Parts: sequence; structure tokens; C-alpha cells
Amino acid sequence: MKTTLLFLCAFLSTSLFGQIKESAIDILNPTSKIKEVFSGGEGLLLEGPAMGPDGNLYFSDITFTQYEGMKAGIIWKYNPNTGETKVFRSPSGMANGLAFDPFGSLIACEGADFGGRRVIKTNLYSGKSTIVAGLFNGKPFNSPNDVVVDNKGRIYFTDSRYFGKESVDQPLDGVYRIDTDGSVHIIIGNASKPNGIAISPDNKKLYIANYDFGYSNMPAFPQGYKGPRAEIKGAILEYELFADGNVKYKGLLVDLKNVGPDGLKVDIEGNIYVAVKGNIVVYSPGGKKITEISVPNRGAKNLCFGRGKFNKTLFIATNKKLYSIDVKKAGFHVPFRTKN
Repeated sequence: MKTTLLFLCAFLSTSLFGQIKESAIDILNPTSKIKEVFSGGEGLLLEGPAMGPDGNLYFSDITFTQYEGMKAGIIWKYNPNTGETKVFRSPSGMANGLAFDPFGSLIACEGADFGGRRVIKTNLYSGKSTIVAGLFNGKPFNSPNDVVVDNKGRIYFTDSRYFGKESVDQPLDGVYRIDTDGSVHIIIGNASKPNGIAISPDNKKLYIANYDFGYSNMPAFPQGYKGPRAEIKGAILEYELFADGNVKYKGLLVDLKNVGPDGLKVDIEGNIYVAVKGNIVVYSPGGKKITEISVPNRGAKNLCFGRGKFNKTLFIATNKKLYSIDVKKAGFHVPFRTKN
């Protein structure tokens, strides 16, 4: 009996270890190498990578006027086929998070620090831009940060002020939804400092990377705020996403305690890839850690999957460099489609 129990314990232990190991290998081939594909950012950090229908990768170069003078910010365009990188737009309006809508237009969150404090849409081929959301309740946003688009073309963005000398006009750092008719709605007020944002492949869950360490110029919650709150410094928060675009808070998916998460994306199986601790950490849809991808100088700020032949390539934005690494899972994207 004792021998049988020892054998059973050994079998279960080996099986469990094998499952964990296989899960990690299922995400990242051990022979995969991270590669530097761009160097020379002019600001303190690169942000918001997103691949467009033209096959180019667009990413933001954020300047901080407090430290770097009155540089106006850049959106770069990187061609992964040729390795060429050139300026797409400067001034960028202090663009941060970027995404593409289903029709191939570039959505940019323009932040504070002499930026636009708005969300704009740019046609890649004409170069013309439209302001998608510039005010809420007649006042500017605090500092639009990151953005995601659902399968119906609705835009969701986080609005957290971390820096900038402008007045703070919204009473809380919220999460907003822009409907296809142009109307703007605040849908989340219980994340004290919402940063990265992602939607599950089935469009039934919305994830928020909450990054609040009390160094901004506004309180986590406004005085007198009586709504639900998740008083967490570093966390991935999970919300149920309904067909009408509204959400319901489900709870804390990953408690990162005193470590702040930044950008996050999902693969086609719903696994969550988040820039945290300067690396890319991968979690299952249930919040279990699968693996961690080391990034040079622990500088990861944001990430994205490519498209087409690059759909199993992660592009990682760091302080002044852009990296890529091949993974085994394809990234989730809302497919591009033509307008009716």
C-alpha cells in the first residue's frame, strides 16, 4: 500500500510538473530569441504598438516636457519586411496607446503634457484625421492612455492622468466607450488608475491593467465618490462585457500587489500577455501564470501581436527600443473589413 501511494504521488507530481512545463512551452519555444528591431526613440519611452492593414507597425514615442524640453512626441512607422522605420506623424498630440478599427483606421489616444487629451482616428491612405472624442460632459479628458476596439467597432479607452501640467477636468480616472454613432459613455469608475486594456476573443470579457502608486497629481478616487471600487495598486481587473457595450465588475483576476502592469493583449485562445516587472508575463484566462518572457533591461511597457505572417510575433515597446519575438500562439485581432 505504501509503495502504491508513493508511486501515485510521484506520478501526480510528474504529471502536474509536465502540465506546467508544457503550458509554458506551448506559448514560447525555448529556442525563440528576442530581437531588437528599432533603437533611437527620442522620448523616455515607446508605447502603444499596433499593426495596420498595410503591414506596418505603428508605435508612439512619448516625450516628457518636464525632462526633455518641448519635444512634441512622435508616431513611428516600422516595416517588418524591410526593417525600415520612419516618422509617421510628429507632433503626435502626445499619442500613447494605438489600435486599429475594423475599417483599418488608426485610433490614437492623445495624452496630457501639451497633448490633445482626446481620441482621434486617422485614415492611413489619405492621412486625414477625425476627432472621435474630445470632451466628456463638456470638459477635456484627463489623459487618454490605452485603447481597444470590439467586434462591433466600438472604442474603449482608459483615461488616467500620470503627468502633465494641465488642469484635471474629469472627477475620476475612468474607462470610456465610444459608440459607432460617436456618443461617449463612462463605463468603469472602480479602477483607481486604469492603464492597459484588452477584450477577450469572444468579446465577453474586458480586462484592465490597474497601475496606481499614488504618484499622480490627483487622488485615486474623487472626494465623495460612492461607486464600487477596487482599491488595488497593481492588478489585472476582470469585467463581464455585455452585447450593448456595458460592463459588470467580476473582480480581481491577478493581484500584482506592488508591481504595476502596463499594456496587455490576448491571443486567440484568450491567454493574457501583460507588460509587468519590465518583462512580458503570460496568464491563462483564469488568471494563472503560464510563463514569463524576459526583455532586455526589463524595459517592457507595451506590446502587440502582428498580423498576417507576423500574427505569431510579439512586438514589445520599451524605454527607447522596440523588440520582437516569435511565439506559438496567434494574436487575437478583430478582422479588417470594408465599409458597407
